[in-house]
Amino acid sequence: MRLTPFIDELPVPSVLKPQWKNTHGTYYEVSMTEFRQSLHSELPDTTVWGYQGNYPGPTIEVESGETVWIKWINSLPSKHLLPIDHTVHGAHRDVPDVRTVVHVHGACVEWESDGYPEAWFTRGFAETGRFFRKEIHQYANCNPASTHWYHDHALGITRLNMYAGLVGFYLIRNSRERAMNLPSGKYDVPLMIQDKKLNADGSLYYPRQPEQPVAGLDVSIVPEFFGDTLLVNGKVHPCLRVEPRKYRFRLLNAANSRFFRLKLDSGQLMYQIATDDGLMKQPVGVTEILLSPAERADVIIDFSNLQGQKILMTNDAPVPFPDGEPVDESTGRVMQFQITLPLSHIDTSVIPARLAPFHKISERAASQVRLLTLDDATDRYGRERLLLNQRGWEAPVTETPKFGTTEIWSLINTTADSHPIHLHLVHFQILDRRDFDVEAFKKEKKIYYTGPVLPPDPQECGWKDTIRADPRQVTRIIVHFSTFTGLYVWHCHMLEHEDYEMMRPYLILR
Repeated sequence: MRLTPFIDELPVPSVLKPQWKNTHGTYYEVSMTEFRQSLHSELPDTTVWGYQGNYPGPTIEVESGETVWIKWINSLPSKHLLPIDHTVHGAHRDVPDVRTVVHVHGACVEWESDGYPEAWFTRGFAETGRFFRKEIHQYANCNPASTHWYHDHALGITRLNMYAGLVGFYLIRNSRERAMNLPSGKYDVPLMIQDKKLNADGSLYYPRQPEQPVAGLDVSIVPEFFGDTLLVNGKVHPCLRVEPRKYRFRLLNAANSRFFRLKLDSGQLMYQIATDDGLMKQPVGVTEILLSPAERADVIIDFSNLQGQKILMTNDAPVPFPDGEPVDESTGRVMQFQITLPLSHIDTSVIPARLAPFHKISERAASQVRLLTLDDATDRYGRERLLLNQRGWEAPVTETPKFGTTEIWSLINTTADSHPIHLHLVHFQILDRRDFDVEAFKKEKKIYYTGPVLPPDPQECGWKDTIRADPRQVTRIIVHFSTFTGLYVWHCHMLEHEDYEMMRPYLILR
């Protein structure tokens, strides 16, 4: 299906207003509902799920250190919008088909409010999962200014709930960032990039079976999902009319499994100023930005002296990444910037030479080094089942860092694909990557390095909560556990992998 690109304007999510706000904190109520929304003007409206009647949901803006309470309200119908595989962990027939729990991705938050996958709830809280603790979640927001996001995290159906539309931005601001005179207000634009497949009637398509159907199952999980159409903020190949001045764009990969390698066809630099969890030490001028699912990057693009021009943002990341099929015309174009608006006033915003202090954590501070494998396995149907440390979701907790300590986690990728690994609660720093002999490791359980130590890319030199672990490499991160104790999770953020069953609980001990 061919849709005309760049004829629909980019929607910018509205900022959610709180129910009340006082000196103690701020309280929101957010409902999840089913509704119809236009994803492209040449298609009939699409039935989607969303927060507050919008896909993506409204942007929640908070201050660093502000206490925020949110009551997430499930008002969805009892029948799911998409096909459910009841053989997947947490999605068997003994639980309701439609259940939700919200995770604020990147949040500094008590475990009871983190969106633990088995803390799900149904419409009106009629049924709840075994780890459900409270109807109103509390967020400490002990983070610097940063671009976070919120999304569904229900065990076994995260890929379906997010694909249906349960996603939104969560931005943390502070006075330090405001004092930098970065592009702000209407010149600070969040861009949520996803891929989907749409039927001729506008409805969402999600496969019931993999390419090789599984005998005996009506619905089977697929190894990964890659759509044939790209959307930004819920609109297919939109355009954004801009003034000839500097803009800040908050880039988020919210796709199920697709990586994005983003470029501008003008060849000009994008100035990256922030990683997942806040401002970098200094801006980095780049011609491309690679984002695995769940990664964010804030960039400044300068459209000065480009009045009347049109600039295309493109994508050339193969699927699966890094050695899969190339993009086609549809998945190779993201959106278009049209420099057609008159300059409303002189642009006095800046790209500062220095942004935020960044102190590297010393490896000597680590009290423990964990060797953690990313593994291929198969299930009883012969389907690929990806694991962390050769364990499934139900295995006993094995990662138990102590509060106040620092650890190095070595992610040993024995698979053929890159995996975006996300740790809840904490932010971390990347130490390095290094090639190793996978076959020898599988036979002897010893690491034989086959290449030099590779430092993190310049674009990764900041605080992260999601890291790209590339195939046939050991990726090392260093983490300080210092905000909360309790039960959290770490997982691959390719949603089909996370749901089956590349996710593990971890417990921070007092």
